[in-house]
Amino acid sequence: MLLTILFLILGIAILIYGADAMVKGSASIAKRLGISTIVIGLTVVAFGTSAPEMVVNLFSATSGTTDLAIGNIIGSNIANILLILGITAIIAPLAVKKNTTYKEIPFALLAVIIVLIFGNDVLINGYGSNFLDRTEGITLIMFFIIFLYYTFGLSKVEGDHEDVKTYSVGKSLLLFIIGLVGLIIGGKVIVDNAVVLAKLAGMSERLIGLTIVAVGTSLPELATSIVAVFKKQTDIAIGNAVGSNIFNVFWVLGLTAIVKPIPFDVNINGDVIMSIIATLLLFIFMFVHHKHRLNRWQGVFFVLLYFAYITFIIVK
Repeated sequence: MLLTILFLILGIAILIYGADAMVKGSASIAKRLGISTIVIGLTVVAFGTSAPEMVVNLFSATSGTTDLAIGNIIGSNIANILLILGITAIIAPLAVKKNTTYKEIPFALLAVIIVLIFGNDVLINGYGSNFLDRTEGITLIMFFIIFLYYTFGLSKVEGDHEDVKTYSVGKSLLLFIIGLVGLIIGGKVIVDNAVVLAKLAGMSERLIGLTIVAVGTSLPELATSIVAVFKKQTDIAIGNAVGSNIFNVFWVLGLTAIVKPIPFDVNINGDVIMSIIATLLLFIFMFVHHKHRLNRWQGVFFVLLYFAYITFIIVK
């Protein structure tokens, strides 16, 4: 079991390094081709931070470990709000833009509500089994395109602050290839060892996905948010976490369902509801104490709530 855990950690490390390298390489190539930083920030960098979840999900779906795939997305979304925003708010209170409060957070809330609706075919439509099918996957991707269109328009108005470093063509291509290989290898190692660990420990794939894999694939968002806080760019910190949640559902889960329809275990409903509660709390906190700000005490509350949730699902 110890060896399996070490391989799982190694897989997460390779995956994160791969995502970082691929983003740097592809962003550098895009910049050299004369593509604006606005477009690079919206596409290359944004897609790159969701690459760990996407690769893990695609491997999970194609290998038949669908509980791990859905657990990874829902667990990452819960971790992004309760753990990542909680930790960053403890470091420094997070100022939140009005657009994030009134549009992006509600959009993230809509995303998880849609997952709850799409996943419960038996309850809502009276079907024999619960599935996220290809039609629902396409619908999620269409929501994602709407979000991209909105974000692109917003960036043109507010400007883009993405700092894109350029490298030589050779180094850019090398970084991209290394990153892509790292994503593939890391994703494969994570899925294989997560399944082995679940069997050895008598834990479900869902639980492994909700905890270890979810936190592991959310590490890029944690690093980005912490760096943004120390740079006094607190709006980027919260925008990164909320945006990642939207990407995870509409892009990653949508793409996964298109590649292979995903069986939806009713046991995941409680976790989806927890994700809804976390997002709703974030929205409510924007109007408590200080308007459009996540304060330290709220960050402490989020972190404590996260650990209480993790303890509950492990005991359960």
